[in-house]
This record gives sequence, structure tokens and C-alpha cells, in this order.
Amino acid sequence: MIQVICRDEAYIYNAYHMTKAFYPSAEVVSRVEEKASNYVTVILDGKAVASVPDEREKEQKRRIDIILYRQLAERTGRTLSWGILTGVRPVKLAVKRLDEGMTKEEFIRWFGENYLVSKEKSELAWNIAVREKSLLDKLDAKEGYSLYVGIPFCPTVCTYCSFSSGEWSFWKDRIDEYLDVLCRELRFIAEASEGKRLNTVYVGGGTPTTLSGAQLDRLLSCIDLYFPKEHLLEYTVEAGRPDSITREKLAVLKEHGITRISINPQTMQQKTLDVIGRKHTVEEVKGALLLVRDMGFDNINMDLIMGLPGETVEEVKDTLRQIEDLQPDNLTVHSLAIKRAAKMERQDTKNAGCIGQMVEEAARSAGRMGMSPYYLYRQKNIAGNFENVGYAKAEKAGIYNILIMEEKQTIIAAGAGSVSKRVYPDGRIERSENVKDVSQYIERIGEMIERKSIFYVFPYQTGNPVVDILPGEKLKMAKADEIAAEVSLPLPNLCGIGDFDLCVIKLVPISAKIHRKKSRMTRI
Repeated sequence: MIQVICRDEAYIYNAYHMTKAFYPSAEVVSRVEEKASNYVTVILDGKAVASVPDEREKEQKRRIDIILYRQLAERTGRTLSWGILTGVRPVKLAVKRLDEGMTKEEFIRWFGENYLVSKEKSELAWNIAVREKSLLDKLDAKEGYSLYVGIPFCPTVCTYCSFSSGEWSFWKDRIDEYLDVLCRELRFIAEASEGKRLNTVYVGGGTPTTLSGAQLDRLLSCIDLYFPKEHLLEYTVEAGRPDSITREKLAVLKEHGITRISINPQTMQQKTLDVIGRKHTVEEVKGALLLVRDMGFDNINMDLIMGLPGETVEEVKDTLRQIEDLQPDNLTVHSLAIKRAAKMERQDTKNAGCIGQMVEEAARSAGRMGMSPYYLYRQKNIAGNFENVGYAKAEKAGIYNILIMEEKQTIIAAGAGSVSKRVYPDGRIERSENVKDVSQYIERIGEMIERKSIFYVFPYQTGNPVVDILPGEKLKMAKADEIAAEVSLPLPNLCGIGDFDLCVIKLVPISAKIHRKKSRMTRI
């Protein structure tokens, strides 16, 4: 067991995840000791293998990262391709530098010097940033938004999965009830978003095609009824499990204008499918893709996972050869990440093979299919400290995938376990989470909608202080989009704002009371 001891809670996250990246198979525990002799200490077998003694470094997080990284690299004899980065969105750094006018060569040098990122990964981040920017520039970040709809049911639950999904057999008698409240939430979102432009819709899960044809039709009809589509650029439905795909369901998707479908085999090795709990065959994967093509869909994604238990590099090569025969339009390559909610144990991945070589083989395979990388993200506990990369043919990139990673546009999410993110013009982001448990979501749908209501208190540029509704404030009912140009609210003294300063508020017809657990305030 490896112990990570920090004097300050603020640094424990970075220290833990960097240590875990250097010792992926070891059990790593972390704790804060305010009176510890060093600011950071990593202990292996009772001996300190790395430490940062100077507390003055506390205000220089990146400097601490570099010191710790170099000590662990010397101790283990290895380096990390993403250097000191522990976050999930490294491409955001490249996008920012691109916007500032930095050249590719300047960025690669800067990324390597400041974050110890390898030249290969620096080039990958830059190339993806360039492609992302060309797509993001087409979107209306101010008036546009995207919609996520969560269907948390699967035919079976895979052993590596940590999403809030349940087996269809357990929930089958309550799925219609779930759709009842989901449609109620969707109606609220549509009414509150009136006047905004819907750019993308993503129906995910879970496995949405676990629903019956009639249930799928009901859900998609609800979306059709409430949401205008004149600004819609992409409409995706995950059909991840081939054992959930039928001609009847595909006909429903076609009727409702779905433009992008995801079929996710994860591997084309039958023995691995059996081990990870996928109750379908390799032949079913091939049959499903051919059926989707036959039904006229021309933008198909397939997901693969590198580092699954027992798989070798040669077996991954065989999987990629079979995928190339099927010629999908997108290929998303994940490096295995095991989280606490997953059934799979970390020791199951010890013989996962050379993840780096697997990732490289996948990149070459995507290139042979005429695809280029277009989005990238990383996860905690990801195998080999690598990344997840989406590849796509020309004009086939998944717009929603870019938006969820780069956080350039508001995404409103409906369904159990979904998370909405409102992006403000100044870059500030607010989140609203729905409960994960399906029963709780059904029973507390009113509360879920009330949580979301804060997303629709839009500030207006008047020069006055702008405030969000504070906990317990009572507002009179008003029609949607009605603007109270000068509203006096009894506010506490926050950041110098007086008790009765003017503010501008947009009201929505949901409740006479709008509560907010965390109050926030900003000036414009």
C-alpha cells in the first residue's frame, strides 16, 4: 500500500492522482495531516519515496506538481505521456492558446516546458483543438443550447461500468412511469428555453434502445412535440448494445429524424465480451451495423476499450481489423478506467497488456479508415495514464461530444443521474444534478425541476448588479419571458451590494418560490 500525506486539503487531489498514475496497480490511500513534516510525502513500504518539504510552494501548485513528478519518475524509472496534468480536459489548454494566437510549434514547446507533456500528446492536443475550433465557430454559444436525455437502463450491466444504469429486467415494470416524469421534465425545459436555439440532442444512458419500439416512439414524440428543430445540427441516439437493436426500433429512430447512432461493441473478442458481462456475440455486432446501414443511417459511431482484462495487443489488432471491415464513420477509443461503482476489480486489469501500444494501433486503424481525431478527454484511474479519443471522417464529427468536453455552450440534461451545465458569457459554469436512483427521480421529479429553475433566471445587460435568486426568496408568478426591469429585493450585504439595490430578473412559471442551495452573485 502507498500512502500520500498532504499538509493541505487543497493539494490532496493532485498528489493522489499523480501517485496513482505512477503506481496504477497499487492501492493508494491519501490523508491530510496539518502538522506533517513535509508539505507532501509519498510513503511506500514504510519509506518516503517522494516529498515536497517547502510550504512556501503551497501557492505554486504547478511547481509542486513538477517536483513530485520528477521524484516519482526517478523512483519508478518511467514517465507519463501527459506529464503533470491530472484533469480531464487537456485540450482546453490548447484551445485557449490557439485563441491567443500561439503557433503549433510554440504550443508544443510551452506544453512540454510547463506541464512536462510529451511531444506526441502535445501534437495530439493541438490538432484536436484546431478541429474543435472550426466546429465550435459554427455554433451559437450565446443563444444556442444542447439537450441531453438520459435512459438509465441496459440489457445487462457491464463489469467495468460505473454509470447509474440498471438492468432492464429489474426496471421493466416501471419504465413507462419513468417516461411519464421524464416527459414532464422535458416539457419544463422546453418552456423555460423558449427563444433559445437548440443545436444538438443526445439521447444516452444506459442504452436507450433497451426501450421497446413503442416506448422509444413515445419518448421521441415528446421531444418532437416540445422542442423546435429549425436550428438542430445533430441528433444522436446511443444504441450501444447490439442485442437491443431491431429493425422496428431503427424505423422509429428514422421516422423521428435521428442523424447519428452509436453502436458500442467495446471489443470484437468473444471471450472478453463474456468476461465483462456483455450478453451478445461478435456476429450480433456485425449484423447490427449492417442493419443500421441498410436502414439508411450514414453517421455511425463505434466504441472500443483498450486494456480490457486478459486482452493482448494481437487481439486488439484483430478487433481493429474487424472494425475496419465494418467501416463506421466514427471510432471512439477509450482507455479502461475502473471506478469505485464498477463491479470489475483493479486487479482484473493487471494483465491488460501494453495499453500504449494498443492506443497507437487504434490511432493507426482510424487513420486507415480516413478518420482524424476530433475530441479527447481523460478520466480518473484511467489505464496507463492515457486518454479517450474520438476519431471521425470528414463532416462526421460528433458535435455534442465536443460541447460536453470544451464547455462552450449550455447543456440542459433530463433524466435520472443527468447533470445540466449552464455556461455564462464570462466562462462561469453552474451545474444542476438530478438524483441517480431511478425510484428517487420518479418520486422527486418536482424537486428536480425546481433545481433546474435557476438555469432560467437570465441576467440582462443593464449596468445594474445582477443576482441569482437567493434561498427562500418569494416571487410573484409571471408569464414566461416577462421582464421585471427594476425589481427591488431585500438582499444581504454581499460583496458591497446594499440591501435594496436594483437587479434584473427573468421569471418562469414554475413555482411561487424558487430556492437555491448555493447563492451566487456577479456584476456586469
